[in-house]
Amino acid sequence: MKVLMINGSPRAESNTQLALDEMIAIFEAEGIEVECVQVGNKEIRGCIACGKCSELGKCVFDDIVNELAPKLEEADGLVLGSPVHYASAGGTIICLLDRLFYSTSFEKRMKVGAAVACARRGGTTATFDELNKYFTISEMPVASGNYWNIVHGRASGEAVQDAEGMQNARTVARNMVFLMKSIALGKEQFGLPEKEERAWTHFIR
Repeated sequence: MKVLMINGSPRAESNTQLALDEMIAIFEAEGIEVECVQVGNKEIRGCIACGKCSELGKCVFDDIVNELAPKLEEADGLVLGSPVHYASAGGTIICLLDRLFYSTSFEKRMKVGAAVACARRGGTTATFDELNKYFTISEMPVASGNYWNIVHGRASGEAVQDAEGMQNARTVARNMVFLMKSIALGKEQFGLPEKEERAWTHFIR
């Protein structure tokens, strides 16, 4: 089984990465293949709603978004980590996720998702909610922990002092492994849930 992790921090040795490293240790101990990609230090433009992805099968801007698409398609789980910038997720990871989720047509439902937010103090729950929306619009089960998936720390390395946050990161990883394995067994025995044709309703009619 595979997990793709996306780190929205611009810093290589960030507190966000420390939280993700706690999860990686659990995944590897459980025999899960993990790839962690740092995107917060890259130039990633936002979606311009051109609609070309429906023709090309990929985003018109050929950058890391198109590189991550096949990795996400192969993955059984997706972890999103982001520092808090002005009470929300970093702009770079949001630009990436908007384009990654919109431009890809492969099945995402029943891939397990988990989000982690890291901050000095405030804005973590807003960031956590923001990241989870990518999962819930895609029929992706969300792995939970024993608290909201938030870690606190200001200077690099301080997050390790947040014993509760680090413990929750490990708990989320274990729960995520359980969900991925359970879903794999369920798909083998029962298949995926029935999927209806999408009903599009507009608010002006």
